[in-house]
Amino acid sequence: MLNLSEEGLLFLVRNYYDVFIVVVFSIGVTFLVSKIAWRSLDMTTTSYRGGGIPGRLGLPFVGETLSLLSATSSIKGCYEFVRLRRTWHGKWFKTRIFGQIHVFVPSTEGARAIFSDDFAKFNKGYVKSMADCVGEKSLLCVPHEDHKRIRRLLSEPFSMNSLSTFVQKFDKMLCRELKKLEGGGKSFAVLDFSMKITFDAMCNMLLSVTDDSLLRKIDKDCTAVSDAMLTFPYMIPGTRYYKGIKARRRLMETFKDIIGRRRSGKESAGDFLQSMLERDSYPPNEKLQDSEIMDNLLTLIIAGQTTTSAAVMWSVKFLDENREAQERLREEQLSIARARPDGASATLEDFKNMPYCLKVVKETLRISNVLLWFPRVALSDCTIEGFEIKKGWHVNIDATCIHNDPDLYAEPMQFNPSRFDEMQKPYSFIPFGSGPRTCLGMNMAKLTMLVFLHRLTSRYRWTVDDLDTSLAKNAHIPRLRSGCPITLRAL
Repeated sequence: MLNLSEEGLLFLVRNYYDVFIVVVFSIGVTFLVSKIAWRSLDMTTTSYRGGGIPGRLGLPFVGETLSLLSATSSIKGCYEFVRLRRTWHGKWFKTRIFGQIHVFVPSTEGARAIFSDDFAKFNKGYVKSMADCVGEKSLLCVPHEDHKRIRRLLSEPFSMNSLSTFVQKFDKMLCRELKKLEGGGKSFAVLDFSMKITFDAMCNMLLSVTDDSLLRKIDKDCTAVSDAMLTFPYMIPGTRYYKGIKARRRLMETFKDIIGRRRSGKESAGDFLQSMLERDSYPPNEKLQDSEIMDNLLTLIIAGQTTTSAAVMWSVKFLDENREAQERLREEQLSIARARPDGASATLEDFKNMPYCLKVVKETLRISNVLLWFPRVALSDCTIEGFEIKKGWHVNIDATCIHNDPDLYAEPMQFNPSRFDEMQKPYSFIPFGSGPRTCLGMNMAKLTMLVFLHRLTSRYRWTVDDLDTSLAKNAHIPRLRSGCPITLRAL
């Protein structure tokens, strides 16, 4: 018999409070389901017949959500949920998560079919908690008719002129902060460092916010919003969803205040927000409403911080484990640094001449899979590779499975940047998605990693102070629980 201590019971209640509430509710609902419905459900969801997809849908509404949350709260990470089901059912499988049927699509052919028909046959398909967190006017959630307009108007901070300015500012900031850490001689977590510096850089570029107290306030609320993205969407006090939605409301008030000061003439800056506000007198299709501006500010900050900082952390880990790649990268970066006048900032042109560093970035993104899969919703019944997809089902393009496919990448778990010497098969490398919804910040993310790797390898060597490979709990983006602590040594 299993015996739980009082402390253990309290721990479970604290960490799974929102889950417990939904489970109790679901059990009550389950008793109302007829035996006929159960028999039909069992026959149609657990077996493979013709064009059917194997898998289990589990209980009505809840499905296998508890298993997903259990994996997410473990040191193996949420993708463990997918890995297990693939061993049980095969590469293609379906499940029910947060009340919706999800199909995991594991192939380049499936990715091509979905990405190439974005908007026509598929739409974005985030779970409700994610959509609630970023907002209905976010580029991630808006319908097709709004997506093109918002994407076009959001593209200004990602133009080459803006990226050139961003690179120089980020480079100066990075050099200053690394110098402080070198002087202190203390171990620091790369994840925490990159989270802070990428966040500060994004807020500077988008909002010209440099006051540290305001930055930390926004950062704290953005973290709460990010933590709420994969939770049960019920406003129950004490849950991560509740805290995240409250934090989102505070962020909207902060953004409103900044916008109000700009419009009143109390503040002005040459940043993304100002470029949007200068369009106030433009026709409706040439400007963003305030709600669109605010939802997408939040989306850009969170997306830019969480994914890029995790990728930076993984690059340091992989290079530490592969000294040959690290030395080859260092040689390339030293040659670029020596060609520049002492004390000069890196320029966009410098980063166009780093072929091996770019391959390190690509290989890091391939193995780390900071975006595990790309969710879409089928707008009509369709068939992909002989598998029948019903209207309303969520189809998740499984980037992790594709990136780890030995038929596409020899020894896929081996860190080998030189594999990108050769042209890759279409849809075999999709860390930023593909098609009309390709990540808007793709070039900025790559440049951020290039700047970081350039300064780290051309000025320092490092030692990793904790080799634990456990993943952080309750994170929808894979990252080390330790944060990858390192100690710097100047060259």
